[in-house]
Amino acid sequence: MPTYEYQCDACDHSFELFQSIKARSVRKCPECGKLKVKRIIGIGAGVIFKGSGFYQTDYRSESYRKAAEKDKPAKVDKKTDSTRESTKSEPSKTSE
Repeated sequence: MPTYEYQCDACDHSFELFQSIKARSVRKCPECGKLKVKRIIGIGAGVIFKGSGFYQTDYRSESYRKAAEKDKPAKVDKKTDSTRESTKSEPSKTSE
């Protein structure tokens, strides 16, 4: 259940209320008793994944990923000179 933020337009009283998503918005101010309360759109909360299905390394920073990429072993070229085809280059013709 989310926590909603409310503010009264009459007395400027701000408060938070923990209530169900299906519950109606509060209209009456608990301080002044007037029907001038409005729900404020808040910043919300960050999503936190917990459990065995998520890994800490899934959401690493860009700098961490770059450092990890540098730590990987370099790829070794398995081709040798004997298996490579040699090509002859012809000298280029120049006009006189």
